[in-house]
Amino acid sequence: MSDLNARSKAVFAIAGLTSSPAPVPDGTAESPLETFGSNVFDDKAMRRHLPRAVYRSLRKTMDRGERLDPAVADVVANAMKDWAMERGATHYTHVFYPLTGLTAEKHDSFLSPDGSGGVIAAFSGSTLVKGEADGSSLPSGGLRSTFEARGYTAWDVTSPAYLMESSGGMVLCIPTVFLSWTGLALDKKTPLLRSGQALSRQALRVLRLFGVESSLPVLSNGGLEQEYFLIDKHFVTARPDLLIAGRTLFGARPPKGQEFNDQYYGVIPSRVLAFMTDVERDLYRLGVPVQTRHNEAAPSQYEIAPVFELSNLASDHNQLIMTVLRKKARKHGLTCLLHEKPFHGINGSGKHINYSIGNAELGNLFDPGETPHENAQFLVFLCAVIRALHKHAGFLRASVATASNDLRLGAHEAPPAVMSLFLGDQLTDVLEQFRAGQVKGAGKRRMMNVGVDTLPPLPADPGDRNRTSPFAFVGNRFEFRALGAASSAAGALVVLNAMMTESLDFAATFLEKRMAGDSSRLGQAVRELIEEVMEEHSAVIFNGDGYSEIWQREAERRGLPNYPSTPDALPRFTDPEVVSMCERYGIFSRQELKARQDIYLEQYVKTVRTEANLALRMARTQIYPAVSRYQRELADSSGKARELGINPELSVLKETASGLVALDKAIRALEKLRDAAPKRSVLDEARYCQAKVLPAMRSLREVVDGLEMIVADDLWPLPSYQEMLFMK
Repeated sequence: MSDLNARSKAVFAIAGLTSSPAPVPDGTAESPLETFGSNVFDDKAMRRHLPRAVYRSLRKTMDRGERLDPAVADVVANAMKDWAMERGATHYTHVFYPLTGLTAEKHDSFLSPDGSGGVIAAFSGSTLVKGEADGSSLPSGGLRSTFEARGYTAWDVTSPAYLMESSGGMVLCIPTVFLSWTGLALDKKTPLLRSGQALSRQALRVLRLFGVESSLPVLSNGGLEQEYFLIDKHFVTARPDLLIAGRTLFGARPPKGQEFNDQYYGVIPSRVLAFMTDVERDLYRLGVPVQTRHNEAAPSQYEIAPVFELSNLASDHNQLIMTVLRKKARKHGLTCLLHEKPFHGINGSGKHINYSIGNAELGNLFDPGETPHENAQFLVFLCAVIRALHKHAGFLRASVATASNDLRLGAHEAPPAVMSLFLGDQLTDVLEQFRAGQVKGAGKRRMMNVGVDTLPPLPADPGDRNRTSPFAFVGNRFEFRALGAASSAAGALVVLNAMMTESLDFAATFLEKRMAGDSSRLGQAVRELIEEVMEEHSAVIFNGDGYSEIWQREAERRGLPNYPSTPDALPRFTDPEVVSMCERYGIFSRQELKARQDIYLEQYVKTVRTEANLALRMARTQIYPAVSRYQRELADSSGKARELGINPELSVLKETASGLVALDKAIRALEKLRDAAPKRSVLDEARYCQAKVLPAMRSLREVVDGLEMIVADDLWPLPSYQEMLFMK
């Protein structure tokens, strides 16, 4: 096998592996009921390790948002250290989420010299509460200069500390925020916590008008459905594009893709199931309530989903899920691809957010009850959603804008870039009745006759699910489907919280004015609120096919914004109404919004330029030589045929020769456009990449993919879609 190319070696390696037994995951004898949360400094651990008074003080901070009592920090730190070291931890780290969208950490040891040649284990309250990180190499968007590199991490009490296991041992991980020396947010978590506080204040204002009080803050919940691909590592190491960019820049479509719909909810392959079981074991120990696993629509695509949690914790847990997926994939000889579009021509991967608001005392405030039209409180919160999405659609679109997600949105596998709201016919009809001033009622709950005598009639939801809608009401929550698989969920959750905060403020102010202190006027005030919201903002409601061309034209007629690409969307971060809203509620400052806009534009440019460089290198050093060798072989065989008096068919040779010419032309065109990018501003460069560089990359891909279909299979250097997607 020494003379085989990398692709052939990968095929032989995976073929041998698939005939072997699937690897057995660690800890198969452990019961999840016994191990769940065992690596988390959770409520059970705090009760066991903290004095009662300290525990109660800490719980007030966690549950009610009260300020942390500095006096308890030393006690908590010492207990946390003892708990961690009992389980084998030697180091701790303040985990934070910088504007790269990834997880960052710096490990420090518990051990310090005792001055007598020995060591002691120490972890103080001040160390727990605040750390210092050198942020000079992390993106700041101009919030500080390189010589102003000091950054601070601050303990997030609401997200529990945990132990991360690896072959190198145990590390105590403490979730934190990350701030500049001047207090500006350099991370994803700080704005999420700010937006949660702002949301609670306005939601409680609305509830008080209904005579509802709560001792707990009203917070948002997130249920995050994580999609991903699993590809054998041998194939990935033989594909520079997958290895570096996370997606295939070249690759002809296989004879079979997902058109048979035989992957979705199919039987999980044994090797994949072993991986999933291993992932779940680690996540159970980390207290992540994963519940669902299944095959997704595309070949070799899968999904993992936990039960909903408070948004801050759900975001942290999703970062853990992505970390564990990648780590465990390597152990099983696989690579976990979280890129939104790793393979052209089949479905990409998203991360749907199931969004709701409420608390343990009040329940879910998006739950309509038995008859939604009778539930005035529900309708007020529903109207806040309608108004919020209509007013701030651009900001929400910007929160999911990346170069990779652009490849997925609107591609008949994900919602379009136009933000619209699906409510279902029944709720829409109820709201339209209010607008018309003739509320007759909603239809009673429909029963579904299954048509099988042994099965009883089943209750049906008042509206079907619409998978083409970016923002769909699904019974007692809204499903936001536009977030990409690789992105942090925090950004979109911040925007959802912010726009709901502003709309609930509007609703509370509207009702207060109409009621003028007279609670008996509440019903009339609610009706007037619904009428106004429907009159001004119902254009955002659409229950039809979001993929259709008709909807694109209708959305334009309704005046709904359409930002199809990241350079179109990201400038919405600094729209005056966005800046005003975020500053008014203390979620972002103008500086912080501008920094994020610039950072994300820069990431877009770097992504496109990296992919262009990679495509050029692969085309020059792998594709062109392979096609040239094939051309020589064809020419040699044609010459030998003539010597034998045989007149060969030269069409393939001619096609190969013209393909080489086209390949050289496409390479030179992309190279020229890549080098001609303007340097005026990062926005100009991003727009240039979108308008010039990406189309040139697509043209190069068309040539390469066409050549893959004619070059001899044993000469083609890259693992094919057929091999990567169907060899498990």
